[in-house]
Order: sequence, then C-alpha cells, then structure tokens
Amino acid sequence: EVGGAYSLNECFELVRAYEETKTPFMFMENCCYDRLELLGTAMARAGKFGTIIHCDGSYSHDLRKEISEGNIIRHYRLRNYTLRNCDNYPTHDLGPIAKILNINRGNRMVSLVSMASKACGLEEYIEEKKLYEKDPTLKGRKFAQGDVVTTIIKCQNGETITLTLDTTLPRHYDRTFTVKGTKGQLSMTTNSIFLDGMPEWGPTTYNNVGEYENEFLHPMWLNISEEDKKRGHGGMDGFMFEAFVDAALNGKEMPIDVYDAASWMCISCLSAQSIEAGGAVQAIPDFTDGKYILREPKDVLELPKGNV
Repeated sequence: EVGGAYSLNECFELVRAYEETKTPFMFMENCCYDRLELLGTAMARAGKFGTIIHCDGSYSHDLRKEISEGNIIRHYRLRNYTLRNCDNYPTHDLGPIAKILNINRGNRMVSLVSMASKACGLEEYIEEKKLYEKDPTLKGRKFAQGDVVTTIIKCQNGETITLTLDTTLPRHYDRTFTVKGTKGQLSMTTNSIFLDGMPEWGPTTYNNVGEYENEFLHPMWLNISEEDKKRGHGGMDGFMFEAFVDAALNGKEMPIDVYDAASWMCISCLSAQSIEAGGAVQAIPDFTDGKYILREPKDVLELPKGNV
C-alpha cells in the first residue's frame, strides 16, 4: 500500500526482511499503471523525448474534509498532519517517475532538499466550517504540516525530480506528471505532448495526448472494457493487481519490488529532516547496497515499442 515511511530504519527493516526470507513482495503503487503514466513511459523508452533531463510530479488533492474528520472516520491523516511536516504521500507522483528514470536499476536517487510553507489551510477550514462542534478536539488545533511541501531530488545519472505535496488548500486534483527531455515533453496538467519542432503557441500544443495513444499506449488501456473501469480508480487498480498475481503465481520478478518501496517511501522521513534543518541536503540511501549498478531496467508492464 502506498504511503511514506516514518524512519529510515523502517525502510531498512523491510529490505532486510525480504532479503532474509525472499517472500514475494510488491509495492502496490497504482499510479504506475495509469493511462498517461504508461503512455509517457512508452514514449520515453522509444526515445521520443530524447535524453530525459527532469521530471515533475505532485500529490495535489484537496483532503481538508478527510483530514479534519479523522477522529470521526478513523483516518490516520489527522494525527499525521497534526504532528508531522514532510512530503507524507510521495509515491503516487514519484513511482512512475522512478520507473522512467530506472531508479534502482542503473540509476538511483542520491540526495534531496525540502521546504514547507506555513500551515493555514486546515485551521481556516475547521474554523469556517465550525467542525469543532462535531469534534471538540479540533478547537484551536494547530497543525505542523505545511500546506505546500516542495522537494527537489538529484539522481546519480544527473536528472532532477521535483515533488509537491499540496493537500490542504482548495484546488482541482492533479498529479502534474511531467517528463522533460532534449526532444520534447509530456504534461499531465495540460494533457499534452510537445515534441521538438512543434509550434510553441496554438491549440495543437494542448490536450493532444490522444494523437499518440494508438502508437504508444498499452493495449490493455486501448481495449479497456466497462468492467475493467470499475476495478478501482478507472481501471488502474485492476491492472496493478493482475500484474501482482501474475508475478506471484508464475515466480516472476515483482514489477515494483522491495527496493522500490524503500527508496520511494524514505522520501517522507528525509523530507521531514530537511524541512526541520531549514532545507538542508539529505543523503538518500542506496537500499540495493550497490546492486543497482548492474540491475537491468524493468517496467511495470511490457510496453509497446511504437514506430521509432
């Protein structure tokens, strides 16, 4: 299940448990199986974006109601937002990016810096809605969690990643998945693909993702049925579980393994340390213990090659 670790020790314990027992383990990050992320990965693999330079992602989701009702609906986020200040939910945005950049497979994340804004969104929301009338513990409650947390990650092979947590302000949902390369880029926010030579302005440069789907989108998304769409988050949950079951039953290597889990989740505790230290650089451990150098790249699914 997705989320962020409370300490580096948690991540190392997970890796050690796997290495000692070899129990099949897959980190269930469903956004790695979503439509646009798979399209972007296939196009990156086909060289359409050239050399990948930078990727951007976010968990931008108005969670004020869910968080503030935490004691009523028994949700963990209320406690976290009261006590922690970090990128507490990094894997939706980082997971697909890490796969594109071959993290833990010929590349790795080496360091990060994080900064957090002040925390006002939840406090104003609770006061405006008078939510303390339903839950008296909310009266005068202060939150540690900044409304917007920005994290910049440096990779061994020179790429950079920007992650944003934005969950306590009014906004539309967006993971801002962006891939930037020397030959073009993909942007989730504008639902667009821009390739070198296209006009900088004009309607053809926005909302044009559909033009590339027949060539590069995975067949399971091209042929998705109405039943598939009901299997969680528009279908990506079902595709993810199918991949897990296939690997588990057939003894295959898990597409999102324990090293992915540890390196993606550790961003939470490291961002907390960086924020507390005023944005100081934090080293990201190599949970593969050097094995990343020789490990072959592995996507979450076999991707269509496209007409390169």
